[in-house]
Amino acid sequence: MRLHRMRVHAIVADVIESTTTSTSDVRWGPRLWGALVVLCGVVFLDALDVSMVGVALPAIREDLNMSTAALQWVVSGYILGYGGLLLLGGRAADLLGRRRVLLVALAVFSVGSLAAGLVSSPELLIAARFIKGVAAAFTAPAALSIITTTFHEGPARNRALSIFAVCAASGFSLGLVASGLLTEIGWRWPLLLPGPIGLVILIAAFKFVPDDGRPERNGQGYDVGGAITSTAAMLLLVYTIVQAPEIGWANPFTIISFAVVVALLTAFVVIERRSSHPLVRLGILRSGSLVRANLGAMIFFGSYVGFQFIVMQYMQRLLGWSAIETALAFLPAAVIVAASSTKMDKVIDRFGTPRLLMIGIVALVGSYAFMLGMDVSPNIIGVVLPSMLLLGVACALSITSFNIQATAGVKDEEQGLASGLVNTSLQVGGAVGLAIVTAVISANETHTAQVTPDELLASYFPGLAVVAGIAVVGVIVALSGILASRKENKARAVEAELELANA
Repeated sequence: MRLHRMRVHAIVADVIESTTTSTSDVRWGPRLWGALVVLCGVVFLDALDVSMVGVALPAIREDLNMSTAALQWVVSGYILGYGGLLLLGGRAADLLGRRRVLLVALAVFSVGSLAAGLVSSPELLIAARFIKGVAAAFTAPAALSIITTTFHEGPARNRALSIFAVCAASGFSLGLVASGLLTEIGWRWPLLLPGPIGLVILIAAFKFVPDDGRPERNGQGYDVGGAITSTAAMLLLVYTIVQAPEIGWANPFTIISFAVVVALLTAFVVIERRSSHPLVRLGILRSGSLVRANLGAMIFFGSYVGFQFIVMQYMQRLLGWSAIETALAFLPAAVIVAASSTKMDKVIDRFGTPRLLMIGIVALVGSYAFMLGMDVSPNIIGVVLPSMLLLGVACALSITSFNIQATAGVKDEEQGLASGLVNTSLQVGGAVGLAIVTAVISANETHTAQVTPDELLASYFPGLAVVAGIAVVGVIVALSGILASRKENKARAVEAELELANA
């Protein structure tokens, strides 16, 4: 009887706590809204930068006389700097203070944007993009962990993350249109624009983002060895994949490079296991939902970045579309994400992330399947539009779901780590996926002065098939999430029945 009363009191306490939390969460004050707007501005800036560069790639290629393999480094340089140091960025946010890290990284990002738009050589452009990626590796986890530690897990956090996703979608949408317009003037303008926007967000961050102070380190430090080995492994992996088609997959350099990548990754794991303050606490990977979210994010973004690279080249180089026409072709996908993101928190609360991720990845496969119907002449109604609409559905259902599933159930002191992990998975997947696609395209390119439209189209199809294959693997991961969710729900039901029987 006493045990029963204890259970009743615990249930009542939980109800009171949840009611209080819900009430406080609904009444967001002006300063809280101001902080959320600033943090959403960070992800807006990141999405803006990614979409603007994608549209400008063909113009950059022509003006700087870059090959397909070299051009992909304009994207990969940013992604590798981003993904390679995200875990360190999340760790720094937890140890140094999230606001402090956010402000410094925003300043570096803004300066890097200005530098990228002013350089005149491929090497300096790639270097500037890499520096911007490094800065983003610190802004992204800091911003996301500020949100996840400020808003309680549940409806309030889901609402905040949905607004976060809306801003990402809006940045991508506006980036496409703005880049299309600015690239018509010159490819440098899309690269310069994020600079002043970043400075405006930086000034607003000083005012609205609360100072969280310098957290007590309690003997914790930085895992520099882990950061070096993981970043070096990813850089070498992408470089090897890109170079292999030119020098040969059986070339001794290729084989040795892959062996070094394995050695670096092994060293990373050993360092993490022995370090008193690891970059990645390996125990966090015991969460099945977190691992599935990271795998899914890696596969999703890996296929998408490769897809965007191919389609941008196809539309502008083969079809002869202008930058603005190419941007408008991608716009339906971004509009769907922006329009649906305001409702995604309620959709996720009702259906759960496993189901939405399953539908999202299937829609992604469908998008790529439609684009496989591309030809030397444009087919907007039968190929491009259906592909973009399905792509929008896939992004709308998946982006917020990945973030929520990857951070759910994680302690506040490890939110920076969880945020860094999911963003690392996105960026590493993007870098590796783009490297694979670029290698496939390069291997099928006709290296002659005059390339016919049919020859150019033929070089794109194998890369697009690889992209679709990567997405199919994502279906398997999403299916495992559905099965695991059903198993967990069944276990909870059995446990609830036992508690009722014993009450």
